[in-house]
Amino acid sequence: MIDIISKYKNKRVLVTGHTGFKGSWMSLWLSQLGAKVIGYSLEPPTSPSLFEAIGLKKQITHIIADINDQKRLDAVFKKYRPQVVFHLAAQPLVRLSYKSPVSTYQTNVMGTVNVLEAVRKTKSVRACLVVTSDKCYENKEWIYGYRESDPMGGYDPYSSSKGCAELVVSAYRNSFFAPKEYGKAHSVSLASARSGNIIGGGDWGEDRLVPDCVRALSKNKTIMIRNPYATRPWQYVLEPLSGYLLLGGRMLEDAVAFSGPWNFGPSSNEALPVKDIVKLVLSCWGDGKYKIERGRKAHEAHLLQLDASKAHKLLGWKSVYSMNEKMTRTVNWYKKFYDNMGKSALLRQTSEDIDQYVKRISVLD
Repeated sequence: MIDIISKYKNKRVLVTGHTGFKGSWMSLWLSQLGAKVIGYSLEPPTSPSLFEAIGLKKQITHIIADINDQKRLDAVFKKYRPQVVFHLAAQPLVRLSYKSPVSTYQTNVMGTVNVLEAVRKTKSVRACLVVTSDKCYENKEWIYGYRESDPMGGYDPYSSSKGCAELVVSAYRNSFFAPKEYGKAHSVSLASARSGNIIGGGDWGEDRLVPDCVRALSKNKTIMIRNPYATRPWQYVLEPLSGYLLLGGRMLEDAVAFSGPWNFGPSSNEALPVKDIVKLVLSCWGDGKYKIERGRKAHEAHLLQLDASKAHKLLGWKSVYSMNEKMTRTVNWYKKFYDNMGKSALLRQTSEDIDQYVKRISVLD
């Protein structure tokens, strides 16, 4: 795995959504690997933000722009000639999608179309990975994980928009980047990645469980939880990102074999209900309390898991941290932030978290 991830050295890599939580971790990791990172995104979506907290702007080429601005997007692709594209820019919140369904579809569906159109016009691109969500599937509350071949769906606007984005990727792959036409009509490997609920230091997104917990604990307030028995496959942020990097590296090696959809999720025994996650946060934090919020709530799935057998078998990817390790590392990062560490210290801490993760996965190679 390590030798594949190291292939990004000196590669021109464009990351959309680089000011977001996952995008910031991804951009920093790529920078540490020696990639020439071009970030394309709106301003950080939260304050505080990981992007600002670690001073990431100084580490990469930082471009503030909207993926719905096709002209600007095309100009950036033309100027920087990326070889690899990781598309992470999105409206990522279920409850916000109820309030703003039009902008959710505009960003998550047409934004994806815009990125793929820019890829289509840029001869330098060799691999494009579109990151969607585990919520792209038609969720029937099955007790087993969804496979890449299961149908797309989505109850709410956010989930539906991610299912639509997957259909867009499939249509572009069939129509413009067909594997059977690789090397003849085009030279792009196109894939999509789906992952479960992600935790890690530096996420301050609204209506996300761990950020909501941290916000409350940092102010000595009671944690309010909406759906205590909803079960999710919880992942530490570097786990799916390692899958994206590994997949992108493989796509550069074998464009045909590694195109298509991929799941990245923990094993079924690592899926825990919200209530248990909150208790784990409190244990790692050292004190605090929670309360179950009553009243009418927006629809949320109660059970949602992914089957990552394809990634395990064909990529050699797997989740390596226990749930306790995931939460301990996450909470420790937030504690250091709230201890008022400066940007340089937080950058070192975040970089060390990446280095420690790399050491862990290197043992498995």
